[in-house]
Amino acid sequence: MADKIKKSYRFSKSFYDDAITQGKWWSKLYFKLLWGGVDDNEIARRVLSWIPDDFSGKLLDVPVGTAVFTKEKYRRMTKAATEREQSQAGLDSVECEQARPKVKADITCLDYSQDMLEQVESRFRGAGITNIRTMQGDVGALPFEAETFDKVLCMNGLHVFPDKEKAYAEILRTLKPSGELLACFYIAGEQKVADWLARTVMTRMGWFTPPFDNADDVKHRLEPYYDILDFHVEGAMLYFRARKR
Repeated sequence: MADKIKKSYRFSKSFYDDAITQGKWWSKLYFKLLWGGVDDNEIARRVLSWIPDDFSGKLLDVPVGTAVFTKEKYRRMTKAATEREQSQAGLDSVECEQARPKVKADITCLDYSQDMLEQVESRFRGAGITNIRTMQGDVGALPFEAETFDKVLCMNGLHVFPDKEKAYAEILRTLKPSGELLACFYIAGEQKVADWLARTVMTRMGWFTPPFDNADDVKHRLEPYYDILDFHVEGAMLYFRARKR
């Protein structure tokens, strides 16, 4: 399975970013079919809206395939933190810059694909975002201590991960008590065309990895460990916000 995933990343290196961000006409059409007519970019924005612009805790972003949106969100977070510090200190922008470092969120971006990490690093550098570190790694074996993060952001990821049991377990392990999991991803059983594409094209190419959960499956995974704060199904996509007990 690992070899198949690596092969899929190599094959899609030249066009995956355009596809996931819907930067081309063909990607807009393709993902309209895949997500059952839903604009997954809009859903990504809704998920990101659950992170306050003045958030200053520890956040894990895994994977980083939707970095075109997270870049804008993280830039707003940096701006909000700077303005908050200026207000609290009673300093103007120049004085604040000289007096002490900005208060920022501590953000870690982890992805299995080194190519995606290089692309996100380039985007963040271009946006002047410096408070983010990137790491190559596997969500099924996260290299972090227990209860490290205040939030875990997982957009377009859980339908991809080869071992979903380990992925959910590792996210739970590394979240602090009262920490939140924010996610959006493909779910089965909602749209026939989407299910066909997931089973055949996406699985065969190594971009999706079965078995695929339906909405009830996801609730059963979450309910023993989380309070579900938001839970929405649109087309073939589920997005939710859940707080660890």
